[in-house]
Amino acid sequence: MDKKLKLIETEDGSHSIYVPDLNETYHSFHGAYRESVHVFLLYGLEHWAVHNPEKEPIRIFEVGFGTGLNAWLTLVWAEQNKRPVLYHSIEPFPIPEEIYQKLNYTRVDKTIQHFEDYFQELHKAPWDHGDAITPYFNMKKEQTTLQDVQLYHSDVVFFDAFAPSKQPELWAKDLLKKVVDHMNPGGVFVTYCAKGQLKRDLAELGLKVETLPGPPGKKEMVRGRKV
Repeated sequence: MDKKLKLIETEDGSHSIYVPDLNETYHSFHGAYRESVHVFLLYGLEHWAVHNPEKEPIRIFEVGFGTGLNAWLTLVWAEQNKRPVLYHSIEPFPIPEEIYQKLNYTRVDKTIQHFEDYFQELHKAPWDHGDAITPYFNMKKEQTTLQDVQLYHSDVVFFDAFAPSKQPELWAKDLLKKVVDHMNPGGVFVTYCAKGQLKRDLAELGLKVETLPGPPGKKEMVRGRKV
């Protein structure tokens, strides 16, 4: 295992990764799995899909592939709902195989354990290349930064970067503008972060901003809709 990264267990029994150099974790200590389901699936993808029942494919852009949890949950959702998804994710620092092979997300919810093999497939898929992982889930993951990536237009944005206190450059207004400019009309932007400056910046960039209940252990999160 990479000595710079440490596998940890969060309060819901699911794993996350601790980064000593940043003194930061990839997910909430209160539950990695619950956080991803709450913020990105329920308030992001499902919210958008309910209001756009006919639009296909659903185009998702993710800042921070990380452990692959959001991507895997989205794949499961796409297969269960038979809604085609084009998933574009960026990650400048992919986690090594000896770590992602130990992640336990596929064992948290027994009802979707039959999708277990796809979790490894998402990680093993080549970088900087688009592939159909399942009939309803096509993914392109790029080993690059938000500053350098060439964006496509998206319906849903999973903004899952490290916290503004750890990576303030990723939350700068000019980069947020880059993301918002590539959102389709009616598109939604979701993040676990609820900082006042973020909400002001998103509003100034033209999003209708909502402060919503956060996942367990966190009071609030943010969703923005492009009007």
